[in-house]
Parts: sequence; C-alpha cells; structure tokens
Amino acid sequence: MLKTYFSDVKFNRCITSQLIKWFSNFREFYYIQMEKYARQAINDGVTSTEELSITRDCELYRALNMHYNKANDFEQVPERFLEVAQITLREFFNAIIAGKDVDPSWKKAIYKVICKLDSEVPEIFKSPNCLQELLHE
Repeated sequence: MLKTYFSDVKFNRCITSQLIKWFSNFREFYYIQMEKYARQAINDGVTSTEELSITRDCELYRALNMHYNKANDFEQVPERFLEVAQITLREFFNAIIAGKDVDPSWKKAIYKVICKLDSEVPEIFKSPNCLQELLHE
C-alpha cells in the first residue's frame, strides 16, 4: 500500500521499515493522547460519555492538530476526524470506567472498533503532485 502512495520512493527493507515505524508512531501518539484525556476527564469528575466531545476549540484537538499538522498545511481538518476522535475518546473513557485497563491487552478492543472507522485515502493524496496541490488550495 505504501508503494502506491509513494511512487517516487525506491523501496528497500530499510526504507519500508522506517515508513512503517513513522506511521506507527503517529498512531501511537493518537492513542496515548486519547487515553491521557480520558483519564483526565475521569479525574475531573466526568461520569458520562455524553459529556465528552471533540471540537476545534478543545485542548485535545489542539494537541492532535499541533502534532499532525505542525505547518498548518491543512487549514480545515475534516469533520470526520473530529467524529472519529470523539468516538475514540469515548471508547477509552468507557474502558477505563469499566476497569478494563487492568488487563494488559485492554486497548486491543478499542483498536478493533476504531480501525473499522477508517476512511478511504482522499484522491488528492494519490496524486504525484499532492503537496503542490494541497498548498495551492
């Protein structure tokens, strides 16, 4: 799949390994933030998932946007990202409230839920001139 989107890269084992590591680190950061904010909400007295929402003004959104969009190449983060982030936060919250975090593999159930929410890669990212096209929008 990586070869499809990085047609200009000459892949070898080292480069493939580095790309996988890079994408894994992005995913890991996301889940670490979700757990952190779910625990913080519990410490702040939140008792229901309905009290948890992700908006463009909230601290969690700012932390994720600063990490993934440092140069602000994307002025408008898709609404779908906010929806999935909110679902993720609520999944972590529910799991922690239910005490599932005592099991070493407790996050696997959350990962299974969230991976089903993956969207197709937007067409613009499939273009060889992706970066130039994004910067001109």
